[in-house]
Amino acid sequence: MKGKQKKVNPALEAFQAGRGLVKQNPVLSPLMERVCHHFDDSYPMAKEDWAWVASDGHIYANSRRRAAPAEWAYVLAHCLLHLALGHIREDRERDPFWNAACDCVAVRYLADLRVGTPPGELAGTPPSNAREEETLCSWLREHHTPDYFRFSTMSGGRADMVWRGEARRWWSGPTDWRQLFAESLRDALRTAVDYAGGVRTQAGEHKKMGPIQRAQEWFLSSYPLLGGVAAGFRLVDDPLAVRRMDIPIAAISVHMREIYVNRTAGLTEQEWRFVLAHEYLHAALCHEQRLGKRDPELWNAACDYVINQWLRDMEAGHMPEGLLYDPELSGLSAESVYDLLAANLRKYKRMARRDILFGPPDWLDTRDGVDLDAWCRSAIQRGLDYHQAHGRGCLPEGLVEEIRALSQPPIPWDVKLARWFDERFEPLEKRRTYARLSRRQTATPDIPRPSWRVEEAARAGRTFGVLLDTSGSMSRSLLAAALGAIASYSAARDVNRVRVVFCDAAPYDQGYMEAADIAGSVRVRGRGGTVLQPGVELLEQARDFPREAPLLIITDCECDRLTLYGRDHAFLVPRGKNLPFPPKGPVFYLGD
Repeated sequence: MKGKQKKVNPALEAFQAGRGLVKQNPVLSPLMERVCHHFDDSYPMAKEDWAWVASDGHIYANSRRRAAPAEWAYVLAHCLLHLALGHIREDRERDPFWNAACDCVAVRYLADLRVGTPPGELAGTPPSNAREEETLCSWLREHHTPDYFRFSTMSGGRADMVWRGEARRWWSGPTDWRQLFAESLRDALRTAVDYAGGVRTQAGEHKKMGPIQRAQEWFLSSYPLLGGVAAGFRLVDDPLAVRRMDIPIAAISVHMREIYVNRTAGLTEQEWRFVLAHEYLHAALCHEQRLGKRDPELWNAACDYVINQWLRDMEAGHMPEGLLYDPELSGLSAESVYDLLAANLRKYKRMARRDILFGPPDWLDTRDGVDLDAWCRSAIQRGLDYHQAHGRGCLPEGLVEEIRALSQPPIPWDVKLARWFDERFEPLEKRRTYARLSRRQTATPDIPRPSWRVEEAARAGRTFGVLLDTSGSMSRSLLAAALGAIASYSAARDVNRVRVVFCDAAPYDQGYMEAADIAGSVRVRGRGGTVLQPGVELLEQARDFPREAPLLIITDCECDRLTLYGRDHAFLVPRGKNLPFPPKGPVFYLGD
């Protein structure tokens, strides 16, 4: 015995076919996929009614209506436009004039979109003033023209919009229908332009852009600060490559000019804007080049803290959860943050998410004759100039300073050291005295004139200490350059005597030396193991060494942590080396 065949419902089939026609429209298809439709008796309706829509994304159609698929497509498109244009408002729920104005505007849109066929009682040309809802609503309150009320999908001009709150799904947040409609309009326009230009995918159809691609295009078209940098990098969203490289969200490879993104991260377009801006700033600010001898993971974390703070201030998208952010580090440079993180190395290395794929050595950092770091610096500089010239918004002061600093040639170490001397040794004040007459007035030798003289008491207290590490890999040429610079700066600033201590396995106190003798006549002792703390202790206990005198430490960084008891100090180290502890004084790099 054959089973009983299921009875066909022609009304439901026509309704489903109408849904299919709406899905074929590139503008309304994304909205149609997000709504929940009902074609049953779940809500009581009059026989002549068509449908009504709720703010939570539910559309209720009258199952007793008999209509062609094209007519149902028109009715569904009308309801979708109420959601897309933000017509359903809690404060206007029971306002018939507002409902009629919104219906007229929706009809005007449908005339341009050409979706379906309007039912007989809804057919007609919309009024010419159906352009803006608020204006039309005010006009209807004054004129009460009945022709404007017949365009409602509910018979007799009854309200077809109901407020129920925002649409929510358990897997996502509230649906922004207006944003979804704007994105679908943009995608439809892009499809039309690509079709006219002959752009196709391998399947012969235009490929719809996802949130990652839309976020990237936003930088290219709407954010000039990073648009130039974004144009030089290719997005790689291959799931196999991302899984093999163990990338949770995104990572950047400057030498490959690629940004790897994990499309399964579940981020919104606004969150992808934040993530891509984060990666672009890694490249633009030359974080890979500035690594030096630092720990890569900890340096990456320090850069992340700084960048995330800037992007939050700039409101460039929304920061996803779980990224490194600490408001107490606001205003610090990446180098300063690194020094703070190094004090608790084990903790912060566990928190770090490495998203900079450090590339090959410097000699491979050039492709096709182009210096990538120079190109990135140039791109961000041009973006900054355009951003400020056209008033595109405020930027964090630290970011602007860092971009400007990258565009300037680096200051040589000897100039920085000279500035350090200038800050600590002000020019001596000279006084006129008749104790020794001036001999420069030869034209009037009969008139006695005083000469300029510096008080010996003021000159006596001008000194500083030099703690020289003689144990490690510092070359003789670097030592000679450092000692020569110290001697010349001391003589130029009226510092006649300098306290010199050599350190290897034990400190060797050379006592006070004339500034001119430091570079030429000093014979470096030692070259054994490195222990600098005894040299510091020696100067602290010396009664003839002033407490306020600064200390200049020259080392190859192969040393232990130093305790300097609050004394003003600075470090002079070879280029490419880093101290094994966070320094509290300035660090000058020989050879910069």
